[in-house]
Amino acid sequence: MTPRRLLLPLLLCLLLVAMPQAPAAGAPLVPPPSERATAPVQANPQPFAARYRLEVSGWPSTSIDHRLFQDGASWFSEMRAAIAVARGEERSRFLVEEKGVRSLQYTSGYSLLGFGGDYRLAPDDLASLPDRQAALFELSRRAVNGSCSGECELRYQDHRGREEQMNYRVVGAETLSLPSGRFEAVAVKVNEPGKPERHLLFHFHPELPGLLLAAEFHRDGERRSRLSLTHLTLDD
Repeated sequence: MTPRRLLLPLLLCLLLVAMPQAPAAGAPLVPPPSERATAPVQANPQPFAARYRLEVSGWPSTSIDHRLFQDGASWFSEMRAAIAVARGEERSRFLVEEKGVRSLQYTSGYSLLGFGGDYRLAPDDLASLPDRQAALFELSRRAVNGSCSGECELRYQDHRGREEQMNYRVVGAETLSLPSGRFEAVAVKVNEPGKPERHLLFHFHPELPGLLLAAEFHRDGERRSRLSLTHLTLDD
């Protein structure tokens, strides 16, 4: 995977994606899996501001800022990252409906060694499939709510409006010790059809849809990149 293609997918996450300190201020306490009800939890979105540390093999580590916030009925998800030779950002506006997310607008931009571009998807472009920022939120919501068991599928659009597909499977609950604290997490393995040599492993917060706790990108049996939550602020 080229650096350009790596940066953008990680901004899904993206990685599209360590360790103990005191829990972040305001972070909700989540009971261990043994104390939780077995029925799926219907997690509702909640505004947050998060910072992740991204480590990519062969590249200097960097931070990714991620915000989820609400304006009226719409939700916004935006991610930004930059290193010395590259920067990238994405922003999505979408509605959260019972059957899934409905994207309303998407913008993104990147630059690598002075080359790059800016992209925009309007409501008409997003009528049938969500953009990838909204798709990441929907993936986490499905994983937490238990809306699909076994091998599942989620279709979305990339930054150019091209249809993409991810196959995913909920692996189970895990406990993570991160720079931002200790969390219960829902692990989800994601594969791209036709590329069995690579996969993403996401760890989502079980009560905050859209929030990544950690993520890893594996290829040819090796971990090539890792993302971990370093700071979390919950907005009222």
